[in-house]
Amino acid sequence: MDLDKPSGEPSVRQPVPRQPDGCLVVAIRLPVRIVALVLVLPVRMAWDALVVAGRFLNRTLLRPLGRALLWLGRVIVVLPLAGLWRYVAVPFGKALARLARVLVVAPLVWCHRCLLTPVGHALAWLYAHVLTPAAIGLGAALAWLARYLVALPARWLYGRVLAPAGRAIAWCVRGVWWLFALLVTGIGRVLYWAVRALVVLVALPASALWRWVLVPVGRVLAVVGREVWDALRHAWRIAGRLSLAVGRILGTLLRWIFVEPVRRVYRSVLTPVGHLVRDVVLRPAAEAARAVGRTGRQALEAARASVRQARADVRRLLFGGPRQPEPVARREPSGRGTRTLDSSTTALTKD
Repeated sequence: MDLDKPSGEPSVRQPVPRQPDGCLVVAIRLPVRIVALVLVLPVRMAWDALVVAGRFLNRTLLRPLGRALLWLGRVIVVLPLAGLWRYVAVPFGKALARLARVLVVAPLVWCHRCLLTPVGHALAWLYAHVLTPAAIGLGAALAWLARYLVALPARWLYGRVLAPAGRAIAWCVRGVWWLFALLVTGIGRVLYWAVRALVVLVALPASALWRWVLVPVGRVLAVVGREVWDALRHAWRIAGRLSLAVGRILGTLLRWIFVEPVRRVYRSVLTPVGHLVRDVVLRPAAEAARAVGRTGRQALEAARASVRQARADVRRLLFGGPRQPEPVARREPSGRGTRTLDSSTTALTKD
């Protein structure tokens, strides 16, 4: 950190020193950048227009459509599958597990405990007391037979037949190997001189061609490619700034020519007219319509009541009035003669 620099000033990055360019680079750079800018500017403006259109489509169409599709997928797929898993698959799996435990696991445990374990103990006792002594005796007999029928004849065959035959074969192999080594040595010398002649006739001219022709041409092409790449990058950056400026100018013109007049017309003309129409025409019309509706409903109710009364009068004239219910004889006296404890005529309350 530089202690002499004031704390309020931001630190300035030191530029990386760049090596001076040659005359060829300077001669190529300017026309290449001009041509690249002319070619890249329409592409960058079209790209920016596509980006703006894509963002508008994403914000107005694709994102709501994606949310609707997600909600629809959740309602149509996720919720039915969750309900199917929770209310069908899980109870069915639990029932299958209980059924398997009752029909499979319990019988297998009983079979292992009551059948297989006793049979295994019996087989182990048989192996320990019967099969093991028999196996020991059989092994001793087989060892004696193998010694006298296999080992001794094999030793005699190796000493009398195979060893002499192997020595003869080894001597033949050494002779063949000596002939092969002699042949390979001769072929190697021939190949050495052929390769040396090939190097003298082909490699040296190819090396000279690479050093004096291809490397300089490659360096020139590398310089041209680097300058073209730098020119394309600079042209893309400058074209982006130009495209942004053109977009801002077009946006400002669109706002001044179309949006601002429409907004002012809407705010200063359409909104007052709409409020006036609402207060002067629509609200009184709605009140009148509601009053007419209430009057009509009241008239309809009165007409219905009149029709019901007329129908009742006609029924009464034709069929007479409804019958009055006949009085039923009551066991208890009515009115003032109602039985009380004072006026009871039972034997317990007589005077």
